[in-house]
Amino acid sequence: MTTTARPPAGLRDFYENPAVPVASGDARSRRQARMLATALRGRAGATVLDVGCGDGTAAAVTARLLPGHRIIGVDWSQDALRRAAPRIGTVVRGELEGGALPFATGAADAVLFAEVIEHLVDPDGALDELRRVLAPGGHLMLSTPNLAAWYNRALLLAGVQPVFSEVSLRGIHGRPGSEVVGHLRLYTARALRQFLAASGFEVVRLVGAPFHGVPRALRPLDRLACAVPGAASILLVHARRAR
Repeated sequence: MTTTARPPAGLRDFYENPAVPVASGDARSRRQARMLATALRGRAGATVLDVGCGDGTAAAVTARLLPGHRIIGVDWSQDALRRAAPRIGTVVRGELEGGALPFATGAADAVLFAEVIEHLVDPDGALDELRRVLAPGGHLMLSTPNLAAWYNRALLLAGVQPVFSEVSLRGIHGRPGSEVVGHLRLYTARALRQFLAASGFEVVRLVGAPFHGVPRALRPLDRLACAVPGAASILLVHARRAR
């Protein structure tokens, strides 16, 4: 997903490039949407911010499971917002840096933060800002690639750069794959849990999701790995703002 915190000039140019992928896999989007729908069950009229909405694909999937709730797409990239507007309807340009999201403290009942945190220069400040805009007890639905995914463990043993990790914004070096997507940070399940707790969130649930970029022949194995979240391709976390 496209980052919403203001990056250095080189990164700003990178994320405004229309060729840079801003959508995530459908399987992850559906699982995350179901988790949010469960969290908001029995509640009407919630305000949900999709922070780092990219092209709006994930928010559109979520909207189908959340009738009666208001979903607002937020992104730093103007190009992403232009693509998201037809899918979401309400989009807002916003930054995570320096308390700059254009929402009042406690204004949101839930935040979607789908594969954004791995792109950020300052994830600490980003979580501080998400906590600010969430109401006490509000829900954070965060997803991010797993550094300890089952195939990354094997790749590291073989001396190969892990999938999802990048050493350059100009090309792929030393790892499988063909797309540069601007990942700056990667997390294991344990690290992500500890980071969220230190940032004022209570982790309710952590599950795994498959990665759409896994070769077709390995996709059944990738789906099986979701049963062990620490080895899954994608980490999905439901956390709540500590009161």
